[in-house]
Amino acid sequence: MRFLVLAALVAAAAATTLRDNYQDFVIGKETLVNVDIKTKELYCWKLLNHILQPTIYDDIREVAREYVLEDNMDKYLKDDVVKRFIEVFKMGMLPRGEIFVHTNFHHMDQAIVTFRMLYFAKDFDTFIRTACFLRERINGGMFVYAFTCAVFHRHDCRGITLPAPYEIYPYFFVDSHILHKAFMMKMSKSATDPAVFDYYGIKVTDKNLMVIDWRKGVRHTLSEDDRLNYFTEDIDLNTYMYYLHMSYPYWMIDDTYNLNKERRGEITMYGYKQLLARLRLERLSNNMCDITMVKFDDVENKGYWPKIRLHTGDEMPVRPNNVKLVNKYNVKERLYVEDIERIIREGIVSGKIERRDGTVISLKKVEDFENLARMLLGGLGIVNDDAKVIHVVHLFRRLLSYGTYNFEKFTYIPTALDMYTTCLRDPLFWRIMKRITANADLFKNFLPKYTKNELDFPGVKVERITTDKLVTFMDEYDVDITNALYLDETEIQKKKSDVVVAARMRRLNHHSFKVSIDVESDKAVDAVVRVFLGPKFDCMGRLLTFNDKRHDMVEIDSFLYKLQTGKNTIVRDSMEMHGVIGDRQWTRRYFDKNLETTGTYEKVLDSFWHKSRVGFPHRLLLPRGHVGGLDLQMFVIVTPVRSGLVMNTIDINMMKDRHTCRWTTCFDTMPLGFPFDREIDMTTFFTNNMKFTDVKVYYKDMATSNTVKDFDMSDMIMKRDDLTCWDKDMLVRWSYRDVMMMSTDKMMRM
Repeated sequence: MRFLVLAALVAAAAATTLRDNYQDFVIGKETLVNVDIKTKELYCWKLLNHILQPTIYDDIREVAREYVLEDNMDKYLKDDVVKRFIEVFKMGMLPRGEIFVHTNFHHMDQAIVTFRMLYFAKDFDTFIRTACFLRERINGGMFVYAFTCAVFHRHDCRGITLPAPYEIYPYFFVDSHILHKAFMMKMSKSATDPAVFDYYGIKVTDKNLMVIDWRKGVRHTLSEDDRLNYFTEDIDLNTYMYYLHMSYPYWMIDDTYNLNKERRGEITMYGYKQLLARLRLERLSNNMCDITMVKFDDVENKGYWPKIRLHTGDEMPVRPNNVKLVNKYNVKERLYVEDIERIIREGIVSGKIERRDGTVISLKKVEDFENLARMLLGGLGIVNDDAKVIHVVHLFRRLLSYGTYNFEKFTYIPTALDMYTTCLRDPLFWRIMKRITANADLFKNFLPKYTKNELDFPGVKVERITTDKLVTFMDEYDVDITNALYLDETEIQKKKSDVVVAARMRRLNHHSFKVSIDVESDKAVDAVVRVFLGPKFDCMGRLLTFNDKRHDMVEIDSFLYKLQTGKNTIVRDSMEMHGVIGDRQWTRRYFDKNLETTGTYEKVLDSFWHKSRVGFPHRLLLPRGHVGGLDLQMFVIVTPVRSGLVMNTIDINMMKDRHTCRWTTCFDTMPLGFPFDREIDMTTFFTNNMKFTDVKVYYKDMATSNTVKDFDMSDMIMKRDDLTCWDKDMLVRWSYRDVMMMSTDKMMRM
């Protein structure tokens, strides 16, 4: 079977065609090896735009039609990856239009085959031609997964900004009632009916922008954990989880992708632990106690309603309350999970795990934590075979997913647990993470406690820590969901939708703040500064010891600093803290602007939030807090730069080259979480180079403050019915007649 290939792509932005006031960056016949970053970025955007439909761009279709894989074997670093893809393609891949599921082994095998062909393309020209070929032939979700991962890991794609995943495929991030309203407005063309707009909370501007209010409608709740859905269902938090996986996929084998000296396992595990610590602070803000790890014999009394409708029209399954976790469908999975977990825990206690082929995995030394993390989260198999990587988190997902009987099917409806973009929404996944990270904690408990020499920095003293007032609030943000809607024939001809649709959501945010640290030093020296935020009291109001709260310390900043002799005043703005990013801008605005005007290009990369793809959302640095202030503690420790002292197998320069710096991984080899990653010896812990200080986080309630984002509440009252009890988010506009009728009805009941 012959595969048609892309005919060639045009070299630069200069080669454009004007059609219906639309200037298309055409993929022509010249090679694209040395094109600039902005042109590369636009090609990637075109490939990902309206992924649910065949591409709307003629040049991509032409390339996809004319490109023949067999004739271009020499353009790949490994021709066997092309041969393997052809074999898989001939056997039949996931049909277009079906749901690509991250935990489905069949889907992932095909996605990896697709990724390898993109990754091993010799240059960007071959890469983009291959992408065009795949865009028109394979499942859209699988293409987005493989293409995104390839952009993350190819050297010639560094600096390319991809649209946010919630813009590419909004279905995993936006509630179903919002998408229903968007489809309704698209089909009915009700652009002139103010009654419909008011009823559904819809606004249309003169610039063809339709905004749908997310808050309209009755909330669906199943348990007290739904009080945290503003955090667990946050689109940027779930993007963070998805991009964390994209940066360190569990199936990327060391020998193939040269990841031997990266801290990929430790980074992923620490990412999980930091998410749990961050959730802990959010639960304290809502007067809730800590979560418990999942137990197989329990009845899961906390259900979850995803409120997600997929593009197939199917709803993500609801897990009711009081569901038995182990049933007749997943007994086999339970036995497998328990066997693997027992092998790992016994290996932690004994200090080694012996593979079936006789090779031994060491679990004794500090640097062996990387082996453990990769066994738990993928990247290292108990069987010494790259094709048999064991991912314990996936095993838990298969066991506890309420669609277990569908796992061996090629096409099925995923649950929230099955997708990296939705798993954080489900309270059960956090309980799974709690159990997985408990294995990491067990390993750390066998390591010696930090000595005074490891903690101390002679000649350096932290004198004082001060911060601005820490204030959080709920603000508004518009999410571009246009790609969820299908283009009609006229729009396809114009290469764009007639109307841009946005969902207006409420989300947690905080005012920018600064942290000032006064440090005395008797010498000029390079130092590593770590800043943590953690609880002071537990949910019962009891004072926490340092060992009690060390797992709940959130590392909000870490950086290199050149100390001068004498007094040093270090000022860190929250917007500049390491590893955080601001709001992702709408790529559609840049995309349309750059395609419709000549001679201009506004690069998204230049904004500060693109310092790191895997950045934690800046606005989620602080927990919600209380109106009267939530008592927390800030901790700062200043240590010397230590290279090769503890984890001497790590190549810092390699991590810098790949731009995978998370926390202190690019300038220090101390374990992530230091000094809270091991049990604390109170007799030796406190040194001059560290300091605790009490802080409070205040929540500005919109119901009592009218100053946030100039939000007009003058003609708003609370809606109350049998299903909604004075929910502060349920703000709707009522007429004077409605108010009088409500008052009259109330008097008649008295």
